[in-house]
Amino acid sequence: MKGLSIFALSYLVVSATAVKHELYKECKDSGFCLRNRYYAGKISELNTDAPYNIDPQSVAVLDRGIEGVILKDLPQGRQIPFQFELLLLKGDSIRFRVDEDRKNVKAGHGKVNVNRFDGTANAVFDDDPESKRLTLDLKVSKTKSGLLFNYGEKNSIRLELNYSPLKLTVSKDGEQVLVVNDKQFMNIEHYRAKEENADNINAELESDFDMFKDSFKDSKDDSLPLGPEAVALDATFVDFQHVYGIPEHADSFSLKSTVNTDAPYRLYNLDIFEYETDSRMAMYGQIPLLMGIKKDVSVAIFWMNSADTFVDIDKQASVNAHWMSENGLLDFIILTGDTPTEINTKFGLLTGNVQLPQKFALGYHQCRWNYLTEEDLLDVHSKMDENRIPYDTIWLDVEYTDKKKYFTWDESLFPHHIKMMEKLDETGRNLVVIVDPHLKTEYDVSDYVSKHNLAVNNVDAEPYKGHCWPGESIWIDSLNSKAQEYWTSLFQNSTKAFIGKQNNVYLWNDMNEPAIFNGPETSAPRDNLHYDNWEHRSVHNIYGKSFHELTYNALVERLRESTRQRPFVLTRAFFAGSQRTAAMWTGDNMAKWEYLKISIPMVLSLNAVNMPFSGADVGGFFGDPTTELLTRWYQTGIWYPFFRAHAHIDSRRREPYLFDEPYLSVMRDAIRLRYALLPTFYTLFRKSSLTGAPIWKPMAFEYPGDEKCLEVDDQFYLGDSGLLVKPVTEQGASSVDVFIPNDGQVYYDYTNGRFNEKALKVKSSGTFTKSVELKDIPVFVKGGSIFARQDRYRRSSKLMENDPYTIVVALDKNGAAEGSLYLDDGESFGYTEGEYADISFKATGGNRLVSTIKSGNGNYGKDHGDILIERIIIAGVENKVNSVIILADGKKWETQFVQNGSLFEIKLPNVDVASDWSIQLSSSVEHDEF
Repeated sequence: MKGLSIFALSYLVVSATAVKHELYKECKDSGFCLRNRYYAGKISELNTDAPYNIDPQSVAVLDRGIEGVILKDLPQGRQIPFQFELLLLKGDSIRFRVDEDRKNVKAGHGKVNVNRFDGTANAVFDDDPESKRLTLDLKVSKTKSGLLFNYGEKNSIRLELNYSPLKLTVSKDGEQVLVVNDKQFMNIEHYRAKEENADNINAELESDFDMFKDSFKDSKDDSLPLGPEAVALDATFVDFQHVYGIPEHADSFSLKSTVNTDAPYRLYNLDIFEYETDSRMAMYGQIPLLMGIKKDVSVAIFWMNSADTFVDIDKQASVNAHWMSENGLLDFIILTGDTPTEINTKFGLLTGNVQLPQKFALGYHQCRWNYLTEEDLLDVHSKMDENRIPYDTIWLDVEYTDKKKYFTWDESLFPHHIKMMEKLDETGRNLVVIVDPHLKTEYDVSDYVSKHNLAVNNVDAEPYKGHCWPGESIWIDSLNSKAQEYWTSLFQNSTKAFIGKQNNVYLWNDMNEPAIFNGPETSAPRDNLHYDNWEHRSVHNIYGKSFHELTYNALVERLRESTRQRPFVLTRAFFAGSQRTAAMWTGDNMAKWEYLKISIPMVLSLNAVNMPFSGADVGGFFGDPTTELLTRWYQTGIWYPFFRAHAHIDSRRREPYLFDEPYLSVMRDAIRLRYALLPTFYTLFRKSSLTGAPIWKPMAFEYPGDEKCLEVDDQFYLGDSGLLVKPVTEQGASSVDVFIPNDGQVYYDYTNGRFNEKALKVKSSGTFTKSVELKDIPVFVKGGSIFARQDRYRRSSKLMENDPYTIVVALDKNGAAEGSLYLDDGESFGYTEGEYADISFKATGGNRLVSTIKSGNGNYGKDHGDILIERIIIAGVENKVNSVIILADGKKWETQFVQNGSLFEIKLPNVDVASDWSIQLSSSVEHDEF
């Protein structure tokens, strides 16, 4: 802990105990939240007409959409106009956007931009927002009370906009699914000067709590230059019993009701020290997408606002959600589909999908705060090999730097850092180093940022100075487009760069909420100013995303001439759209069983909203796990899409090789199972990059019509692989309860990644108890599935490139199955130009298996024809087989096999993985013809 500031030391002391609630606002401490809860209560209590209505004379139906004016009635007879537009977007989604005309707002607010921030869509969408808009070439019916139109496939979705009371209703196939402003909680706090407040408030409905000041102890210096600016709205998910999403929270997958509690779900990126479980508190990142799921229909609202936000959930016969944000536009998108995975796809059409990562990024990451010297790091590297534990990446936290100055090295600890990187590269290993947005004052990087107006400013338009790991620091304004050129120069592919010309070095962006030790809620003052003089309060939740994008873009340039072109960036703070450029982890968890358990619904929630490249620190960041807990965490962690072990600087060393048997072998076997399944993980990431499909597929996504699946959050499917995983998360467990859905399918026991000798089947649905030992990882394979493995031990994924494949087939009750395998070079952007192979596998009749290759440019199979399939394992072969006949490349031959009950193995079929072939299992003396 050498060189830590007093603020950093206090951070460590706080972290050593538990979350300090007094540091963070609750709804009652946040003026805008308390006011809007009060408003909702009064609207409900008084049963009065809400003051918001659409002016019918203002409504215009144009090619670009529907435009009009919403009027807010004030008690004195005045009306405040707000401009709205209703747009049809790609994916048959609806955008409803409300803004306030502030061109007549008087001066006197310092440097602040007085308009409502309208840049969230630019940050979130993967292209210009205008490119997402569709021409409204539909038949719109207008009446005195409103308008309506049908849209979507077969015009199956209907939208009705009612003028007074203002409501927006969405129906699908003739049934209502969503009613926006159903309870009339819509509220927009229009601009008014403090001395004008009495004439601009409805005393019957509104509270004036903290409209022009902030009473929270650490926020009393907030100047609130524009006064109250909150926006709020409610929406009812009609006849839905469960809603999901709005991560990140350490809570159940199906969201809880909050209306009669002190704690709505909060969405505000915060460095939340040892966060609690079963909590609605804000955490490190936010994706404000809320989804309802039921049989035959799913519907979601994306709340497009980057300010501090609370969401109240009211679960009754239907679910009502009440959104409340501190400022910004009232801007939301409605997505409707038959299934939740269709919502993922439609959301991806707007915000983009996960970037296909380099294959190494899906391997095992070994990390702690900190590996103290290059000798220490290389010793870990060597011992992993000595103990035959594969890994791909080793990480360095802040201690590698010279006095916490990023883009430098402590030469006394890492005197030969380039040679260290080269040593790792010899076995295909990578290095990840941390670079955070805070920059120590008075060194060349921070001096340049300040001099060239690239820093976040304070309310007086001077570079804001706060405290973080280096002591006094400034923060780069990653929302300033001019920051990109300089940031890219710091990562140039040059011997002058701090990571030289090495192309096996990648980045970790931490503390980018931003975390500021002496700031309000350990973050930035809300009246700080960003580029174009936008207040920090307006852009807070997109700051972290903008920072990791800055780094991603810099790495794209750095790696452009390399074969390893795809960047890898890990971020702690995130927002919608972050999936395009970064992986994330769930932050500073604790080495306790409840944190292992809560990691499952947390990662499920992230996958449900298109942020699949996610995981939790294996072992827990704070504290020292018991050996049993650490072992069980590895057995769970191998399934995280992002698989990293990490630990606090004060935690005891816990690299897997440090433990005695049987724990060492059990942890090693778990890690090796992850590596065996890398072809399946990589295939799933390819699909996710194209469709938004989750890597961890919730039971509710697989069977939205099965009510018993809607609350299951302690087991999951690994994408569409057919693997059903039930981690062991209880101390001393000798059994687990496994839920099998009522899908009429057979499930095969695949514990520890192996069928047992008889390919044991689970045929009945419901919950059953499975015995487990310490070594056991409960896994099942759904009948009808095919996936691929690579089973040979290698030190890293890079060394597996030319290894043969094993194909695993689990036949359904009709003897059928299907699956796929995606292949490319695992590191470049060549796949975007067709340098890949999609391989589909299909089994029929219980006796025939066919492989069909679909190459992007037709060359992949020709260029990689020497990679073989060494085994094909088939579960569910009911007939006795006499011979196996293979047809490939115009040739036919027989091969060896072993049959044990219904478990069947074809040995050395001698076919190329990237080729077309077919295999027939013959049960007669006379060979069946193809």
